[in-house]
Order: sequence, then C-alpha cells, then structure tokens
Amino acid sequence: MTRTAPSSGQDADLLIVGGGLASGLIALAVAARDPGRRVMIIAPADPADSHTWSFHDTDLSEPAQRWIAPAVAHRWQGQEVRFPGYRRDLDTGYASLTSRSLRDAVAAGATVHARRAVRITADHVQLATGERLTAPCVIDATGVIPRRYLVLGWQKFVGVELDTEQPHGRQRPIIMDATVDQRDGYRFVYTLPFGPQRILIEDTRYADGPRLDESDFDDGIAAYAAAQGWSGTTRRRERGVLPIAMAFDSAAFWRDAAGGAVPVGMRAALFHPVTGYSLPLAALVADLVAATPGDSATVLAAVRELALDMARRQRFLRLLSRMLFKGAAPDARRAVLERFYRLPEPLIERFYAGNLTVADQARILVGKPPIPIRAALPCLREEPMLTALRQERAR
Repeated sequence: MTRTAPSSGQDADLLIVGGGLASGLIALAVAARDPGRRVMIIAPADPADSHTWSFHDTDLSEPAQRWIAPAVAHRWQGQEVRFPGYRRDLDTGYASLTSRSLRDAVAAGATVHARRAVRITADHVQLATGERLTAPCVIDATGVIPRRYLVLGWQKFVGVELDTEQPHGRQRPIIMDATVDQRDGYRFVYTLPFGPQRILIEDTRYADGPRLDESDFDDGIAAYAAAQGWSGTTRRRERGVLPIAMAFDSAAFWRDAAGGAVPVGMRAALFHPVTGYSLPLAALVADLVAATPGDSATVLAAVRELALDMARRQRFLRLLSRMLFKGAAPDARRAVLERFYRLPEPLIERFYAGNLTVADQARILVGKPPIPIRAALPCLREEPMLTALRQERAR
C-alpha cells in the first residue's frame, strides 16, 4: 500500500522505532481503529528474522483477538504439559505469530523503513544516514531491556523448526515437556506442530545467568527429536534470552522516561514476570496507543498510567519469580512447576493473562509447597532488592 506524507508536513502521525512484536501490534491496532493515522516503522533489517510469539486465547480481549487475527500464523484447540509424574491436557486455545506473518500483516497498514536509528526523541528520529524523521508522537519499541531498574532471572531458548521425514504425530502444542533431563536450571522442551510433517522444537532453560551456549541447546534438541523418532531437515532456527523479573523499580523507570519518546514492550519492562510472555501486554498497550491520538507527552502519560498499574498488579508474580529463582534450588524448580499445573485450569488461564485474584494467589501458596518455608521467607519482600538497585544506580 502506498501512502502519502501527512498534510502537517511531518513525516508521519506516529513514528515507531523497532521492528519487533510491540511495534507490529501497535501498527495493527492503529490500522484497525484509525486507518487514516499515518504510521511509520523504523527498524534495521534483521538477517535472522526468525521469531515466534504465542498467546493463550484467554490472554486477549475479543476486540484484540479480531485485530490481531491477520497476523496469526497458527491456531490450536488445546495444549498439553508433561512432567515425570504428571501429564495433563488443557482445553485453552493457543495461537502463534511468526516474524513473517506479523510483517505481512503490518505491511498492509504502515510504512516500514529498513533503517537504523541513532537518536530517538519525543518528536523526531535521527537515522544513521543523517536523515531526520519527524512526528508528533514517537514510540521507542527497540526492545532494549531496562536492566538498571530490574532484578532478573533468565529464560533462554533455542528453537529448531523441523521438516520431518514422517508425520510427527503431534496434534496440539506441548507448552512444557519437563520429562527431559534437567540442566542449567529448570529445563523443558516446547513443541508447536505447524503441520503434519513440520514442527518447532524449542529447548528452554530457566537459568540464573543470560549466557546461551547454543551447542548445548542443539544437543538437547537433537536428543529430544531422536527420542520421539523424528528425523528430517531444518527449516529455520530461532534463539532468545528473555528476562524474568524478581523486582522492578517501576516508579523510577517511568520518572526517568518523562520528556522522551514513549517506551513500550520489553523497553518498558512490559512482560509477564514469570513466563517472559510479552504479547498480552503488548496488545493492551497497542489498544491504548490506538485509542490515544496526540503527541508523545499525551501518549506517554496514558501508557505510564497503565504500566504503573500493571506493575502493582504484578507484585505477586514477581514474588513467584523470587521464590523460583531464590527460594528453590535449580534442581527443585521442576517440582514447583509440576505442582502449579495441577491447579484448576481457570486459575492457570488467569495466571498467564496476569489477572490472578486474591483467592488465586492464596490457592497457589497454600498446601505443602515444594520450596521449604525457611527458603521462601527471605523471598517475600521485594524492597531489599529495590534498595540494592537504587544504591547501584547512585554509584
């Protein structure tokens, strides 16, 4: 689609820097709500360009389900989890976007420039070429994790999409197969069947450090595929290191963001503190940006209010992350997750959506936990971690 420049003389009504999930969802939501609003995305070409983002049907509102639909590459009715002593089928629908499906959907409603930004401000973006692009509202969706404001664990993964020689036999995703040997913290394999002879196999580790040894992950994937009787050729690969939040100084982050471009997505620590999933929050923010025309200051104020409220609601989730990383030994983390997946399915749905009730929180903690009480008690308070963060920033 060819678009002319805005009549104001500026290059766009909305400039988005970054070519990932948060950027793409904002473009989709704006196109659905206000197709006359001129959206321009600035992002350097990604040579890998190989990502998969997933969500549970219950993570999104019905309106969001509609506008995100053009970007959805695969859908399944149900999912499965596997542990050494427990297996369970879950009825919740599941869906995935890919880099290609998102890019194709976004191209219908936004102008995309494969350029590198060297300076991002509230009203313009300076490119490496020397060109200066202007807009009343500029969004920073660069995905740079604001580590100065966070205490983190890490979820590391390598994925291989395989074209199998014979049908692989999987009908629905296994979002957590923890029957595998444990290494580098808590390990599980995640599989998405994209077709009868096409499957994504992802080796995932909840680890204390972000270093990713791809060769070790490749060995784990190869061993898993062999154990299932799968052989074939690799269609593509993906890799990632996602943050898991144990503490977040959200007030300081948003105080320091004042006056600049609007941070969103990972750049604003808008992700699930336990799972690392970012799509549900990216969709919420996309809806908000689409409903809030105006300059950067106006949109930043709206996103800030939503984000601070979300950070307050995520306190319990950050407690769970602290208990997982600080209260449980690495070889005991699998038992924590196995116990969680024995809980009622509606509670599991609310957990992924980030909408746990007080009763849900109590239900997660009651009974005999796999973490000893003496190990759990030091994890209860977030403030000591935040104090250490502030002291480090002050140095």
